[in-house]
Amino acid sequence: MRDATLVTTLGRDPEQNDGIVNPPIQRASTILFPTVDSLLAARPGPGVVNYGRYGTPTTFALEEAVATLEGAGGAVVVGSGKGAIVATMLALLQAGDHVLVADNVYHPTRQTTDGLMKRMGVASDYFDPLVPEQVRQKIRKETRVVYLESPGSLTFEITDVAAIAEIAHAHGALVVFDNTWATPLYFKPYEHGVDVTIHAATKYIGGHSDLMMGIVTSTAALHGRLRQGIQDLGMSVSPEDCWLALRAIRTLDVRLRRHMESGIEVAQWLQGRPEVARVLHPALPSDPGHALWKRDFKGASGLFGIVLNPASPAAVAAMLDDMELFGMGWSWGGYESLLIPTFPQKSRSATAWRPEGPCLRIHVGLEDPDDLTADLDAGFARLRAAS
Repeated sequence: MRDATLVTTLGRDPEQNDGIVNPPIQRASTILFPTVDSLLAARPGPGVVNYGRYGTPTTFALEEAVATLEGAGGAVVVGSGKGAIVATMLALLQAGDHVLVADNVYHPTRQTTDGLMKRMGVASDYFDPLVPEQVRQKIRKETRVVYLESPGSLTFEITDVAAIAEIAHAHGALVVFDNTWATPLYFKPYEHGVDVTIHAATKYIGGHSDLMMGIVTSTAALHGRLRQGIQDLGMSVSPEDCWLALRAIRTLDVRLRRHMESGIEVAQWLQGRPEVARVLHPALPSDPGHALWKRDFKGASGLFGIVLNPASPAAVAAMLDDMELFGMGWSWGGYESLLIPTFPQKSRSATAWRPEGPCLRIHVGLEDPDDLTADLDAGFARLRAAS
């Protein structure tokens, strides 16, 4: 079945729930067993109701749905996207290991590798995500993980994931990929050599700006290791949140399609603005990563970047402070549009980022794109007036 059908059918079984379309919310801490043998035989694992912290059928329904959409061997839910990053690294790395990280990853990923993992005795290096050969040059015999994100956080470069995966696997390293931007619908990581994926399900999978969640998927061979590592950290997610994520998945296909179409329309409009030096959107034919995006991705989301022509911080603030439809907030992926200033140059160590002027990150929500461009037009008027 195709993705549009899968998102409406996965993770639910009306025949097992008195014909009710949606699965119930099943809360639990203690699980009772009828015999000593059944008590001792119930080991925590996928679909096994053993103790509330390990999950209930509501949890397992969400994990099954996401794993199937992703093409993975299994999935585990955790409390946030950052939690998914930390749990994955702790499950796969130990003292004396080395991790190679793309230089354009989400900044909290860098905080994890440079902070927590360093304290745990794990070394790290960064590489140019546009030069796969750098992975070959920087990989060590103790490298266990190569960590990727495509498009890159804030700057939206497209990485040749398959080429990097081939190099990593030739040296015995696993490939971890953050698939939050594209979701399981628009990028199929296991078709490109990825071993583990991370999702901030707070974003598009949750979709309504009211949910904190992370999801880790993996090949079948790695699933037990990751699930055990997450259980060792005592991570769990409420069944209410899992139910909300399942409910949101039902509309993921139609929501993401609208985010993509409106995002491209707004991005094309921005390309014609004199205040804009560059639009960082891989679905635009003018983008340097467009050919790779077109080869590997099935679509685009509503998140992209803008580089303005030179403008003062006061002028940028004048533009952003009085936006009517674009809010300012640190998340994205919900139904509402967002616009914030960004500073990619502060999060680079292996590459240089030299923008023409201030950088903005834009998330195009589900509003009418004509209303959004009108809001941006008024913002640009304030920018010019304050310059």
